[in-house]
Parts: sequence; C-alpha cells; structure tokens
Amino acid sequence: MTEGEQSPGGRTADRSEGFGERLLGLLLDRAHEMPPQLIAPLIAEEVTRIGGRDVSILLQDYAGELLVPLPGRRLLVSDAEEIGDSPAGRAFLTAATVEIQQGNDGVRMYLPLLDGSDEVGVMALTLDTVDDDDRRLLRRLAGLVADMLVTKHAYTDRFFQARRREPMSVAAEMQWSLLPPLTMSVPQVSVSGAVEPAYDIAGDSFDYALNDDVLHAAVIDAMGHGLDAATMATVTIGAYRHARRAGISLSDMYSYMDQAIAGQFGADHFVTAQMMKLNITTGMLQWVNAGHHAPLLIRQHVVRKLESPTTLPVGLGGERPVVSEHQLRRGDRVLCYTDGVIEERDEDGEPFGEERLIRCVNRLGQTEGGMRSAAIKLSRALKQERGGRTSDDATVFLIEWRAGAADHLATLE
Repeated sequence: MTEGEQSPGGRTADRSEGFGERLLGLLLDRAHEMPPQLIAPLIAEEVTRIGGRDVSILLQDYAGELLVPLPGRRLLVSDAEEIGDSPAGRAFLTAATVEIQQGNDGVRMYLPLLDGSDEVGVMALTLDTVDDDDRRLLRRLAGLVADMLVTKHAYTDRFFQARRREPMSVAAEMQWSLLPPLTMSVPQVSVSGAVEPAYDIAGDSFDYALNDDVLHAAVIDAMGHGLDAATMATVTIGAYRHARRAGISLSDMYSYMDQAIAGQFGADHFVTAQMMKLNITTGMLQWVNAGHHAPLLIRQHVVRKLESPTTLPVGLGGERPVVSEHQLRRGDRVLCYTDGVIEERDEDGEPFGEERLIRCVNRLGQTEGGMRSAAIKLSRALKQERGGRTSDDATVFLIEWRAGAADHLATLE
C-alpha cells in the first residue's frame, strides 16, 4: 500500500516522516552500531535540534542515594544530586517530568529515564520555552535514551563506573550482575527491591518473572559472608530460574533448589528462601517458606504477618513444603525481607526486631511516587533506624497487586 492508499479500516495511511519521527529515527537508526562513548554526543546534538542546551544524564548510584552525572563529550557534568527533594530526585522517584522555571534563562526540564518501568536515571536539559509538543517529544526521547543506556550497559564498564561511588567487593559485583531490574510495573502488579550494603552485599538476592498472568518471585538469604555466600546465592538463583522456567510447582522448586545446594556445597551449607506465585488477574498469592521470615501484608499499614508452615532451609533436605495461599485485595502490598533487616544490634546490643520494622513501615505509610520510591524510602528509613549500620545483608522486596487489565495497551488509537 503506497502513501495515500486506503487501509483495511477505510482510513488513509499516512507514512510521511514528521519532525519528531526524523529526530527520534536518527537516534534509533544509529543506535545499533553506536559505541557507548558516542551516545552522549548524539543525545546532545538531538536536543540541540529542538532548541535545547546544557544536557545532563544522571544515573542512579548503586546505593540508591544519589543521581550521578554521566561524563561525556558535549554533556554538562555537574555535581551529583540526592535522590530526595532535588528536582532530579523528584523526577526519579515519581517517574514524572519536573520543570523548573529559571527566570529569563528558560526552563530546566528533568525527565525520568525509564527502561520499561525501571528507573535508570534522569535526563536534564534547558529550553527557552516549553509547550506540549516539546513535552511529548522529549518524553519519547528520554525513553529511547533509557533503552540505549540499558542495552549498551551490557558491554561497557563506563556506566557502571559512573554509578559506583565507592569501592565494591567482588561478592557485590557478583550479586549486582545477578539481580533483575530493581523495579517492574504493569497495570496489574508492581515489584521493587533494595539491597544493603550496596557495595558489600553477598548472600542476599531476589528474583522475579512475569509469565502471562502469573508473577513468580523469590527472596533468598545464603548463610555466611563474602564470596562463599555470593557463590551460594548465585547457584540458588540459577536453580530457581531453571526450575521456574521448567514450569514445575512451588514444592518441586524447593526440592530442586535443595538438591542443587546440597550437591554443590554439602550438608553444612544452607539458604533460607521464599518462593511465590501471584495470579495477577485474581490476586491469589501462593508461597512456600524454607526457613525464612514471614512476609508482611500491608494495607496502608501492616495488618498481619503471612504466617505459614515452613520447611528446612534450602540445602538441608527438608520435607516437601506446604503451599500456602492468601487472597489479596486491590492495592495490597506484600513485604519480604531478610534477617539482616531485623537482627542488626543497636548500641545497647539489642536486636532491631520485627516490631520496630513494623513501626517503621507504618510510619512511612503509602508513600507517593510508586514502588521504586517506596522501596528506596523503606530501605533508607530502616538503615537510619539501625543507626546507619548494616553489618549483615539487609534486603527488602515489595509486591503490590493492583488488579485491573493491560489489554488496552496493545491497541493503537
């Protein structure tokens, strides 16, 4: 069908290339073979074509505390900004554009860089004036930039080096390469996690996958510290993914993971774990518990612990676990956490404890800005409550069931 011919629906198909398509198309056409170090100059050139200037790319640091500038030719490299009440921090936490009028110097725009629903960072630039066409084009440009950064991140160290604010242990290097995107969000469900200490994490990990109408999730805590714990966590997550992709039941997943750890490390090593399945259409949550702390059910505040029968940790040859079930309500959140969150001791030698965790969750309430914001704020608040100490791995993982449907996203208007 040539330009001007009728489409099957009786409408005329317009294939002409508008300004916005040319601008984004140039970036897309070149992205496939673009060396990572040339992304920044090309982005700056693209922004210049729409009258923009002073472009900065700010990436989330590994501790989830700062947005750090990506160095690059033609980029404005400024100081790192806190993920908090700075304009860039607000754009990051809310996943929404923030505009700051700068008197006669134009409008400074902060656009979240979203890879799917995972916040990569923020793109900042200045325009003399801003209208809705600018906003729409820049929002789409930011999405394309985020996808390019994530793709190129897989085969360069430059983005990693920009995000790293202090030395990182080998164990932490392994764990960060193991983790999925920290946030995933679709209309029916959202998840987000945070790990501490970011630069020395070892035995904690989490994983998830959304397969059609089922969200699969797991949170694990391998015994010990350092490389031994990181190696055990890597094998455990690998076994979990293998079992999950084979489509076996939660009980069988436990057995498979148990055999993998026992066979590789012997009977004196173990990993606590929770494996879950959430039907995102009905809200039915199923899980098995292998020596792990019970998750917390949150409706604005913690309403109960999701107690369940438990079996021995993975690797110790426990009995086949019982699958527990709970029907979630729309808007319910489930918080999973590892023992480092509640077993840290204060100056008086007292453990942090579950009750203080619950009080901290209740004090935060339902934070604005979505699940990434919730996970970051909770992890920060818990660390502050522990007096800034994290001597053991401390991980939080949140699931929010939203119900609803997503079919409308597959329909072009």
